Amino acid sequence: MRLHRNLTYAVIDSLRDIFNEGAYASKAVETALRRDKRWGSRDRKFVAETIYDIVRWKRLYAEIANVKAPFARPDLWRLFSVWCVLRGIKLPDWNQIEPTPTRRIKGKFDELSQIRKYRESIPDWIDEVCLDELGEKVWTEEIASLNKQAEVILRTNTLNSTKENLQKKLAEEGIETEFINGYPDALKLVERANVFKTEVFKKGFFEVQDASSQLVAAYLDVKPGMKVVDTCAGAGGKTLHLSALMQNKGQVIAMDIYESKLKKLKVRARRNGAHNIDMKVIDSTKVIKKLHEKADRVLIDAPCSGLGVIRRNPDSKWKLQPEFLDSIRQVQQDVLQQYSKMVKPGGKLVYATCSVLPSENQNQVKFFLNSDAGKDFTFVKDDKILSHKSGFDGFYMSLIERKQK
Repeated sequence: MRLHRNLTYAVIDSLRDIFNEGAYASKAVETALRRDKRWGSRDRKFVAETIYDIVRWKRLYAEIANVKAPFARPDLWRLFSVWCVLRGIKLPDWNQIEPTPTRRIKGKFDELSQIRKYRESIPDWIDEVCLDELGEKVWTEEIASLNKQAEVILRTNTLNSTKENLQKKLAEEGIETEFINGYPDALKLVERANVFKTEVFKKGFFEVQDASSQLVAAYLDVKPGMKVVDTCAGAGGKTLHLSALMQNKGQVIAMDIYESKLKKLKVRARRNGAHNIDMKVIDSTKVIKKLHEKADRVLIDAPCSGLGVIRRNPDSKWKLQPEFLDSIRQVQQDVLQQYSKMVKPGGKLVYATCSVLPSENQNQVKFFLNSDAGKDFTFVKDDKILSHKSGFDGFYMSLIERKQK
């Protein structure tokens, strides 16, 4: 591989923004890819994947390069040089690149690879928390899986297409996909591609959604004609799936505390042809009280640490803080206590997170069921999805049912 200056500069600038300015990696990559319209698909792929790769292995590379955050510009070039050496990429004779001791870098890599927190490039505190909750064997396997690049998974919008038809239409646009056993609406890209530019995306034939995430809406056991509430809808990936599973019949109420996210959902719903979605901003307790015991189904896709989805958000390892984990556990229980009141007698609720920690998952459900608010509910089943077993994101979902009066 021959390195090009303008592509490499885009990488260095993006790493500065992510590591020193707190920019989200996804946004930094978007900005980088807009720098030069002349870049082809290989150029764009190099920029995006190199940024994510160095973000993913930041701690390991920084230790090898002997640099510490906040990174001065020469430090960022040293990180980049380590990345090149470990991938066998010949370093060019540029002023920014210092003489690089290749043998020392490889030797240090071999040494640090014996220690999990360096090998998997994670903060000490995350390693300690996950080790305590999951155990040595499970956590070691899980973090290794979570450090792999996430594949691109599509969910067929069954309001507009079948999975077979979507696969055929994508192939006509030069994008090859595969079916995934056990995921009825999913297609996996054989090679990464910008699917958002395809005609079938513009026609609302699919959404990009990880395979594990696709299991959540189905877990709710919805039927056409029901009143279903998605309480933490965000931009609405699961809301849209619920609408499709209900065949556009009945009502899906998408709720969130952020109006901006619901506006994005409105655009997506229009493209998807999902007409049975109503949107409500949670700006007071009145919104919840009006729906007390009115919903056939309630989905609580609760805010969480996101430790199950660091494959696609590797920068979250560096942004997450211990105090956030403590506070989010309280938020999760508060949400369960309040939003469960919308379930009508005989109705069902799914509590879900994209975390692998029992303290955010089954422990929260157990605490709720033992509380006054949970005494009218019965545990039905749950699924603990670990990345190293599924090959996809880490997720948790629990189905509980409200007793008939």
